[in-house]
Amino acid sequence: MKTHWKKLQNPDYFGAWCIDEGKDMTVTIEAVKHETVTGTDGKKEDLPVAYLKGEKPLILNATNSKMIARVLGSSYVEDWAGKRITLYSTKVNAFGEKVDAVRVRSTAPKLPAPTDAEWQKIQDAVRGGKASIEQAQEKYTLTVNQLKLLEK
Repeated sequence: MKTHWKKLQNPDYFGAWCIDEGKDMTVTIEAVKHETVTGTDGKKEDLPVAYLKGEKPLILNATNSKMIARVLGSSYVEDWAGKRITLYSTKVNAFGEKVDAVRVRSTAPKLPAPTDAEWQKIQDAVRGGKASIEQAQEKYTLTVNQLKLLEK
């Protein structure tokens, strides 16, 4: 695997260099906050920042904010917490040249189907009152038959 030169500078925020070339990255938004961000030039600016589970925070531009709102079905950042989006790297025209940028895919990522072991844990948790069917559906794609079994 190749190393992008910006990875060596250890920036504080998520960027196109955080995504392997030609790959998508599905992330979970933990929270979105408006905060003062200091650029590499020392300039301070108040910007929206998405905190991503297990990743660096992502500064949200208007393009990505609009796409997240569309994909998640809500323009309210409070509704985005706990939701998953898919990011990718692409070239865009900016500052008179083509530069790498992070963009949000226009469709929500599909949730995985549970493995046999996970399915057993889901059944035990729902039947034991430790989890709801809705909580299971937030993590996994369940079949109609699986949902019927859980509803019994």
